[in-house]
Amino acid sequence: MKALKSYFTKDKMKEIGIDVIYDIIGSVLYAVGFYTFASNADFAPGGVGGISIIINHYLPWMPLFLCQNLINIPIALICYKLLGRKFFMKSLITMFFMWIIGDFVAPLFPKYGGEQIAEANRLIAAIFAGILTGAGLALIYMRGSSTGGSDFVIMSIRKKKPHMSLGSITLFIDGSIILIGGLVFGNINAVLYGIIMTILSSLVIDKLMYGSGAQKMLLIISENTDEIKDKIFKETERGVTFVKGVGAYTGQEKHIIMCLCSKTEVFTVREIVKKSDPNAMVTISTVDEAYGLGFNRLNEQ
Repeated sequence: MKALKSYFTKDKMKEIGIDVIYDIIGSVLYAVGFYTFASNADFAPGGVGGISIIINHYLPWMPLFLCQNLINIPIALICYKLLGRKFFMKSLITMFFMWIIGDFVAPLFPKYGGEQIAEANRLIAAIFAGILTGAGLALIYMRGSSTGGSDFVIMSIRKKKPHMSLGSITLFIDGSIILIGGLVFGNINAVLYGIIMTILSSLVIDKLMYGSGAQKMLLIISENTDEIKDKIFKETERGVTFVKGVGAYTGQEKHIIMCLCSKTEVFTVREIVKKSDPNAMVTISTVDEAYGLGFNRLNEQ
């Protein structure tokens, strides 16, 4: 009982509350984009969402978000060891909110374009679906969670194959699903609209979270560099480099942490620094290209 009380501290409850708020708002945006716009436009975007649309095409009685979770949960269980308990639990909570809002709230509103959607409206549906789902996913990713499915697969492959870029893995998985959607719906436009939605969603995520750069470099000046270094390695498995610096005013030597990471890890590293040393100075810059362990191989270029 004492251990449970020490876990649910004021700061912990605040963090959980913020996670829930982000999950709810993110789920609403995603559900509106996916259910209201994408599901009625006869195309399949990338990810498990695209698979659920394809299944719903043949089984129209199957709720879209329940279908997503039936695919997500086995994938999550398979990837549990690779991704860790904290990320797994957060993602389960996000998937629960997504299911409730997607299958019970979103259907209360009409689908865009009605029963028969015009060709021009399919393009508009793809654009708005991409923008809204991207905004929703960005909010969810900001809190270190995910919607499961292809996110789990992509991150697990990245753990096993650190030299593979996130873009390459995502392109292969999403591209395959979009092409299958084109075959299912029987026209090339289904492929094009699926590509438009997926690209727009990715761009919105990038813009809202980090800008459009491929990699990020963080320079961290802190009194707790050892603690920050250990947590960065534990939670992201990224190495860091210590750079010696001297404070111009005090003349004291300082360790500056240089950490190069992917876009999806920036918020995690920033939260580590925030919790370890609220007075730390952090600069984040865009790196156009990165080569070496965990990034692209130098001899591939």
